[in-house]
Amino acid sequence: MRKKRLLAIALTAAMGMSLLAGCGKSEESKDASASSGDTVKIAVAGPMTGDNSEYGIGFANAAEMMAEEWNANGGVLGKQIEIVKYDDKNTSEEATTIAQKIVSDGDAAGVIGHFASGVCMTAAPIYQENKMIEISPSSSHPDYTKIGDYIFRNNTVIEKEATASVDLAVNDMGKKNIGIISIMTDWGTNTSQVVKDIVENLGDPDVKVVAHEEVMEGSDDYTPAITKLNEAGADVVICCGMYNLVAPVAKQYKAINPDIAIVAFSNAYSQQLIELGGEAVEGVCFPVIFFSESEDPTVKEYIEKYTEKYGAAPSALTSQAYDSVGILLTAIEEAGTTDHETVKDKLYEVEYPGVCGVTKFDENGEIDKEFIKVTIEDGKFVKMGE
Repeated sequence: MRKKRLLAIALTAAMGMSLLAGCGKSEESKDASASSGDTVKIAVAGPMTGDNSEYGIGFANAAEMMAEEWNANGGVLGKQIEIVKYDDKNTSEEATTIAQKIVSDGDAAGVIGHFASGVCMTAAPIYQENKMIEISPSSSHPDYTKIGDYIFRNNTVIEKEATASVDLAVNDMGKKNIGIISIMTDWGTNTSQVVKDIVENLGDPDVKVVAHEEVMEGSDDYTPAITKLNEAGADVVICCGMYNLVAPVAKQYKAINPDIAIVAFSNAYSQQLIELGGEAVEGVCFPVIFFSESEDPTVKEYIEKYTEKYGAAPSALTSQAYDSVGILLTAIEEAGTTDHETVKDKLYEVEYPGVCGVTKFDENGEIDKEFIKVTIEDGKFVKMGE
C-alpha cells in the first residue's frame, strides 16, 4: 500500500492537483454527511446519453437492481440505499464537473464509474484528493489505480485482456497475419499499441501485425480501413472498440472477405452486438470474465431477473458494475460505517462472491481473474470448444 501512496503523490502532482483545492468539503464534514440521513447514497457516473449510453445505462440499471435487493433485506446499516445517477456523456470535461459536484456534496458513500479509461483518469484524481471511493467496472488503463488508494478497478488491466485476445487469434484460431482496427480514443490508441507490443514479444517470426488502421468512433463507413487491412493480407482482425465498431466492421469486412476472422474485447460482448451484426458476427471471439450463458444457478437467476426487469441480457461490464455495488455495500456493512477512509480500508479485505466470480482487490486496488473464451454461434454466445 505504501508503494501505491507514493505513486499517488507523484501522479497527482503531475496532474496539477493544486487546481482542485477547495472543490470539496472538509474531510470531517464529508464523512459525517455520508453517514447522515435516512439513506446511504451511491453515485453512479457514466455515459447515460450519446454513443456509449448503453454502458452508462447498464451501470445504473445494475446498481439499482443491486440496491433493490439489499433494500428488500433491510438495506445497509439499517438504512435504505439510494442510487444517484450522473451523465458524464463519456467526456473528460463533463466527468470533471460531475466529480467535483460529488465530492463537494460529500454525501455519497462511493462512486461506481466512470466508463472510458481516459474519463476515469480525469475524474479519479479529484476523488483521490477528496478521499472519495471510486470503483470503475470498466477502466483498463494500467495507471488508473496508481492514482491513489481510494481508486479501485473491477476489471482487468488491458495488457491481460489484450494478451488473451492475441492468444485467441494465434493459438485458438491459428492465424499469423494480424490486422488491427481501433477507435481514435485514448483507450483505442493505448490498446492497439499494447496488442502490437504483445505480438512483437511473442518471439514467433511467422506471427506479425501486417496493418493497423485507426477510425473515428461512431462512423458508418469503415470500408477504406477494411480495404487497407485486406490488401495487407490480414487473416484475422483484432477490433479495439465497442460493439458499435465490431458489428459494422464485421458486416463490411465480410462483404469483401467472407473468410476473415474477427477477435474483439469484452467491452463489445453485448447482446447489442448480435442484434446489430446479425449473421456477420457469427464466429466473432472474445475473452470475458463474465459469461452470460453460465450454468451457475446464481448467475442464471441474476440474468433472468435483469432481463425481465430491463428487457435485455446484461453485458460483461454491466455485470461488473453489479458486483461493484455489492462489493461496496459489503464493505460498508462489515465496516459498520460509511466513513470513507474506514470503508476504503475494508475494501482491501473483502472477498466478494459475485456473478463474475470471487472478487478481491489486491494492495493496489486491482483484481486478477481468469478469462473465458467465448464465440458467437447461431446467434448465441457459447464457450469456445463446446
